Amino acid sequence: MTELAKKRPEFRNINAFKDLTTYRMAPAAWVSILHRASGAVMFLLMPFIIWMFDTSVSSEISFAKFRAAFNSGLGFLPGWFLKLVALALIWAYLHHFIAGLRHLWMDVSHAAVSKEFGKSSAIVTLVLSLGLTVVLGAKLFGLY
Repeated sequence: MTELAKKRPEFRNINAFKDLTTYRMAPAAWVSILHRASGAVMFLLMPFIIWMFDTSVSSEISFAKFRAAFNSGLGFLPGWFLKLVALALIWAYLHHFIAGLRHLWMDVSHAAVSKEFGKSSAIVTLVLSLGLTVVLGAKLFGLY
């Protein structure tokens, strides 16, 4: 055994309240968890997605109702809440798409399977998905 292996701490009994709060996950772990979460968000909000698509393309009158729902609300739901839900869907789609491209690249290019590439591509995935979400969210909320 080397000196480094002897000095490393050994965790036999992990205390969930003490040890898990100090554990720092790698960026690739965050991307993996968020990839699954974004897929679940898109699946669970599928009725909302279908309603948005159906209402927006049926006719000019239904499109006007669709815009009014986002501006003034829909029943008891305020318009800003519908915009937040749409923003969550925007983030979920962008993150899921970019993380999916990352996984496809890692499957195709065997040289991309390394610790360095995993970390750098995870950071790029997080920055791109959040950056594009901010840009599209600014458009959604009428900032430009």
